[in-house]
Amino acid sequence: MKAWSLAMCMFAPALLSEAKAPPLSVVEEVDLHRYLGTWFEIASYPAWFAKNCTGVTAEYSLREGGGISVVNRCHKGALDGPLKEARGRAKVVDPQTNAKLKVSFFGPFWGDYWILELDPDYRWVVVGEPRLKYLWILSRTPTLDKETLDEILSRLPDKGYTLDRLQWTPQVKSE
Repeated sequence: MKAWSLAMCMFAPALLSEAKAPPLSVVEEVDLHRYLGTWFEIASYPAWFAKNCTGVTAEYSLREGGGISVVNRCHKGALDGPLKEARGRAKVVDPQTNAKLKVSFFGPFWGDYWILELDPDYRWVVVGEPRLKYLWILSRTPTLDKETLDEILSRLPDKGYTLDRLQWTPQVKSE
């Protein structure tokens, strides 16, 4: 009985805070084959696992036997700093839209990866999760034009995201 009580004390605050979060909607449809490939991080909410990262990219490819391989890369400290790589996997949890996925980099632990906005030509994407703890703006190129970025930023507060937490990711220059 004590273990159950302890577990409830530990997880109850997380469950309550998640219940207070506004409903978060995802895009109507994601063509996973078009989504595959390399994405550059334009901005994100700070995350412990990406501390001091610059030049961040995420690369998605199909896994043998199903699912998606994920390779996140960054340079630590500066764009010419040492390259770090994290390999993980993703699985679709909403096959109706393909917009809700779970991603794992650490054994049996899975995190939400929801596609909140996606350019019709798959040039940029906004990714978040229902607790609003994480947010990423990704692009197929290392930069986004100001007009597109301003439009994306203008919609984030309606989704429950605050712009003051957003950090800009130093990125390599386009060649």
